Amino acid sequence: MSLTKERLINSIYDNVGLSKNLSRSVVEQLFDIMKKTIENGEDLLISGFGKFVVKEKAARRGRNPQTSEELQLRARRIVTFKASGALRQKINAGSSPAASLRELE
Repeated sequence: MSLTKERLINSIYDNVGLSKNLSRSVVEQLFDIMKKTIENGEDLLISGFGKFVVKEKAARRGRNPQTSEELQLRARRIVTFKASGALRQKINAGSSPAASLRELE
């Protein structure tokens, strides 16, 4: 199940005690700040969570895999996410490589 914006709003409403409208406003404003930061080409670091990094990709030659037609891909910016060490540890807590291999068998 995905964490939706609505679930975030309800969580703030239930746990913080803000009204539903104020909770919605907080979430919307937070996302607006995050979007503007990334649109401006700045990296977004959330301590204990991770970092969103804006990268420039140069124009390059490409190929349509269905038709094998050559084409030119334009330059663009992409956003990548790298989880913090603390988040990676929480994600992997209790799972060892040996346990993962046993699950595959």
